[in-house]
Amino acid sequence: MATDLDILKSNLAEAFGSGIVGLEQRLGELTLVVKAGDMISVFTRLRDDAAFRFEELIDVCGIDYSAYGSETSEDGRYVADSVHPGPRFAAVYHLLSIAHNMRLRVRVFAEDDAQPILSSAIQVWPAANWFEREAFDLFGIIFTGHPDLRRLLTDYGFVGNPFRKDFPLSGTVEMRYDAAQQRVIYEPVSIDPREVTPRSLREENYARN
Repeated sequence: MATDLDILKSNLAEAFGSGIVGLEQRLGELTLVVKAGDMISVFTRLRDDAAFRFEELIDVCGIDYSAYGSETSEDGRYVADSVHPGPRFAAVYHLLSIAHNMRLRVRVFAEDDAQPILSSAIQVWPAANWFEREAFDLFGIIFTGHPDLRRLLTDYGFVGNPFRKDFPLSGTVEMRYDAAQQRVIYEPVSIDPREVTPRSLREENYARN
């Protein structure tokens, strides 16, 4: 007997056909992958088509796939981060259909790693506004057509995108109050970069010490 998820998967395949880059089912959820150039037309149909009725956008999050998962040696030891075979940056949209009591995840990859650009989904779901600003701020993904695309969480004048995997964990600047100047000043960061790989993985003879 076909489940609701099976029916949704079949409807998606029938509706979008060759326009689908990927459609996978894991852990009881569906993920639809579409091309950046098709995203707005796909979103509009997902919202308006009676077979889908995804009226609500729950979340939009940026993803940096520059290092995805990890590689291990034959004895299971950590070697290095794996390299994702496709584009580096993507935006992931989490949709809810109240009419059908269904959820769907849609992933869209930006084609240019140097300057990731996607269309804004505000014209389909106005709730995308601050979600896209967050992805712009933290990952540097540019959403064309957004009416007010500016940083949301970082400080004024912040340089870089702190959720990119090549951004240093210690940051690039630090701020403090200068009593002589009676204002907050910014200086180059003075602490050593943090090491995130556990010593048990990065040091070959860790357990022997």
